[in-house]
Amino acid sequence: MSFTPLRGVVAPNLTPFNEDLTIAEELYLDHAAWLIDQGCVGLAPFGTTGEALSIGIEERLELLEKLCLRVDPAKIIPGTGLTSLPDTVTLTRHAVDMGCAGAMTLPPFYYKGVSDDGLFNYFSWLIEAVNRPALKIYLYHIPQVSGVAIPPSVSARLFAAFPDIIVGIKDSSGIWENTEKLLAIKDFVVYPAQESTLIEGHALGAVGCISATANLNPAAIAKLIGTIEAGAPDMELNEQVCAFRKLVAGAGPIPAQKALLHLWTGNDHWARLRPPLDAMPDVAALASQVDALEGYQKPV
Repeated sequence: MSFTPLRGVVAPNLTPFNEDLTIAEELYLDHAAWLIDQGCVGLAPFGTTGEALSIGIEERLELLEKLCLRVDPAKIIPGTGLTSLPDTVTLTRHAVDMGCAGAMTLPPFYYKGVSDDGLFNYFSWLIEAVNRPALKIYLYHIPQVSGVAIPPSVSARLFAAFPDIIVGIKDSSGIWENTEKLLAIKDFVVYPAQESTLIEGHALGAVGCISATANLNPAAIAKLIGTIEAGAPDMELNEQVCAFRKLVAGAGPIPAQKALLHLWTGNDHWARLRPPLDAMPDVAALASQVDALEGYQKPV
């Protein structure tokens, strides 16, 4: 491996909105900085959890520049994948030019049933068009949302063809067998999308996780990873972390986490999602369940 990946918990940070649904930038930046202070080794802005596909290209470009003034860009892996190659090139090239650790890139997700060759060619053209020697791409596999999978065989083929550029993947499939196949690709960096498989993943070479629920539980996840890396996993902490993940992810991680932050902070910016997503109408039951969790401490 010719580079050192971010090793630990990476948070796909949430995006708060003003009353007019513009981005609440100061709160966005404050939350991002807090995640790093709480033990996240990096951020993955403009992912699914950050409502990336509801945020415009110009908004992403401007906000990433501001984020890089608050957080070391070497700790940032922004999402850059859109349906058109030119738009993906624009976002990916900008991430490289800002000095980011990499770009987390969806496959083109409008056309369904595309061939493996089509996927391979898309990323090949992307690499050529970005034309930056520092480019590092993490594939983003979330077929239950995007509708387009990146099979492990395609990941392996891309890594073999571009080993210094296509360096890894975020596997959000939630299918452990898929993650195992990816981890079997020698020197390929794999971030499972949940902290509930940290112990199993580490045993097979995973470098950590990129988890939605790191937005509200970063310190505990980071501490758990530390015990795993030290060779003595804290099984009680693992149970607590998994319980929080199951509860909040099961309630819908974007609206659930925003609703909890709104309840706990009283800040209305957290109450809003951009349409077509809906806010959680009643968070009281979820908040009560969170309060009952063993070992969980509210982040505010």
